[in-house]
This record gives sequence, structure tokens and C-alpha cells, in this order.
Amino acid sequence: MGPIKVGFLHSLLRKEEKLLISEFNKRRNVSLVMLDDRRLIFDLDEAAAAGPDVIIERCINHSRALHALRLYQSLGIPCVNNYRVSQTCGDKILTAVALKDHQVPQPELRIAFTEKAALQAIETLGYPVVLKPAVGSWGRLLSKINDRDAAETVLEHKTVLGSYHHSIFFIQKYVAKKGRDIRAFVVGDQCIAAIYRSSDHWITNTARGATATNCPVDNDLAEVCIRAARAVGGGLLAVDLFESENGLLVNEINYTMEFRNSIDTTGVNIPGRVVDYIISRAIRD
Repeated sequence: MGPIKVGFLHSLLRKEEKLLISEFNKRRNVSLVMLDDRRLIFDLDEAAAAGPDVIIERCINHSRALHALRLYQSLGIPCVNNYRVSQTCGDKILTAVALKDHQVPQPELRIAFTEKAALQAIETLGYPVVLKPAVGSWGRLLSKINDRDAAETVLEHKTVLGSYHHSIFFIQKYVAKKGRDIRAFVVGDQCIAAIYRSSDHWITNTARGATATNCPVDNDLAEVCIRAARAVGGGLLAVDLFESENGLLVNEINYTMEFRNSIDTTGVNIPGRVVDYIISRAIRD
């Protein structure tokens, strides 16, 4: 039996991608095939026989990732994460529905499709609320809305200046998280590590300057994270959570997880665990 051919679907090679490539190169039974999404050309009649045994998705562009995954899966090539998981996690509304369907706790929220309905939803939830784009990452384009004047202003700007994506209003009740949230890493059926992300700003995202410290993975945290991962289809996922008076609440689930600030912080070889999982999927599938 020859080496396992792993397709590495990517855009720019960031720190995470370089760490993963280094781990793959340590494995004697793996042949890495680099798949730059900026250069791909698909032939729908192409045979899959010469293709990779499995593909790991590390794209930056959500639309490219989704279409590439669907096309590769049409050739019978298993992908991690797969198209359905990526589609669900890439859209906050689809994620919220999946969590609701599987009784996974999350902050109270409303979804509206017009400016007038969004304002009514905000006032029903009660101030403050957080308005988010349904599709987006890295803590960008979030708005914490404290009163009606702010709500009317932000909603008008999004309606007039935004694309159609910004005319879909994802409104979440603000959770007083006391300066930190949790990012946990799920690989298959295991929550392998977690960090606290702490900041004086209400957006506690390391991409926005938050500080990472180790968060012990206890039974409660592991149980909620695994349930959340299963709700969206499982795989390699980063689960973001709030600590609330009513327990842990799942805020978002990331399907192309970033972990550069979490390896030394947790003492867990996250890229190594990811590579082990990818190889196991190639053998299993």
C-alpha cells in the first residue's frame, strides 16, 4: 500500500497552514498534494481515481471553500470539514438552527429580514443587543447596540450601504461575559483543548487583540462542545462559548479553526491532533 495522498486545499499559507504542513511532512506514510484555490480548474467529468484520498480544507474565502468542497465531494473524495458542515458553520443562522434542533444552549436571538422588523426584534429582546452579519468572521462588522437611537442608525446604515447579506439581521442578546469568553477545540469526538480569550473590549477575539490563557477542559465544557460539534455535523471545529449565569452558551462554531495562539497556551499539539484525525479519515473512508 502506497502513501496516503492528502489534498491540502488552501489560499494564503498563514501560520496555521504552515504548522499543519510541517506536521504532515513528519509522517512517512503521507504524500501532501497542495491545492491552491486561486488556481483550481474543475472538470465535472474528471475521474477521481488519481485524486487525493482525503482533503483538508484551509481556505480563507468562504465561497471558494464551499464550492470547492462540493465539487471534490462530487468526485467521491472525503473532505474535512465536509460541505454540509462548512455551509452550516459559515452561516450564523444555519448554525443557530442546528444548535436549536439539538437542544444545545445558546444566547437568545432573533432573525429579521427588514429594517422595521429588525428594530421591533431588538426592542423585544431588550437592550443591549449585538447585531452580526450572518456570514463573517474575526469579530468584524459586529455592533453592540445600547439604545433605540443607535439601533435606528446602525440598521439604516446596513440597509443603505450594505450588500444583501447585511439586509439579513442576526440579532443576539448581549451576554455580560465579564471580559472573557472561551474557545474550545473539537477533533472528532474529543474536546482536546480550550483557551480563555480576555479583553477590556466587549469583543473578545484574539484577532482583535484579546489575550489567550489556558482554560481547563472539564466535563461540562467538553460535553457542551461535543454536543455542539455533533449538531453541525462534526469534524475539526472551534467552538466559541460564553460563561453565563445559566451556564455555558455556544456563541459560534468555526469550521476552519485558527489555533496559533493556543498551542503553547494549552500545551496541546493541536496541529498534530488535526493531522492524526485527517489520516484516520483517509484510512476509514
